Amino acid sequence: MQNTAHEGSLVGAAGALAAVLTVVSPLAAPPAAAHETVAVAGYAAGTIVIKTSERRLYYYLDSGHAIRYPVGVGRAGMQWAGTSYISGKYRNPDWAPPASIRGDYSKLPAVVPGGSPQNPMGVAAMTLAGTDYAIHGTNQPGSIGGYVSYGCIRMYNQDITDLFARVSYGTTVVVMQ
Repeated sequence: MQNTAHEGSLVGAAGALAAVLTVVSPLAAPPAAAHETVAVAGYAAGTIVIKTSERRLYYYLDSGHAIRYPVGVGRAGMQWAGTSYISGKYRNPDWAPPASIRGDYSKLPAVVPGGSPQNPMGVAAMTLAGTDYAIHGTNQPGSIGGYVSYGCIRMYNQDITDLFARVSYGTTVVVMQ
């Protein structure tokens, strides 16, 4: 498989992206009502802002409006905050569990192929520069709305598909508590 802007393999360091834990959140929003446009201020159009305490991702449309998506975020002790940018975009990515996850789940294979029902990356992923994290879909939609990952941001597959089409390489991503 080739690593291209629209299809590829997330293995190695860039593959250290997702948690395998299945934690069902009672706060999970139903997929049909997953995203909405809301009035917000503070960031330029095209910026992604993730508020982990809200378990929401905001994609700014202009200086006063954003699309708000529910997300799953890092578990206690695995959350992070900072500013990065989209450094890679992958459709149907393979997933290579990093050492930290393989240590917790020793029976995981070295690589889970894209499209496999066991692949936690879902239908698309966007890597964050300077980190081992990504914004990605999920094979566990019940985890959306919870503190569930090893630091990655999980979205419903239809929401990552929507966001994937809206953003480009270099899009600023701000992660805050």
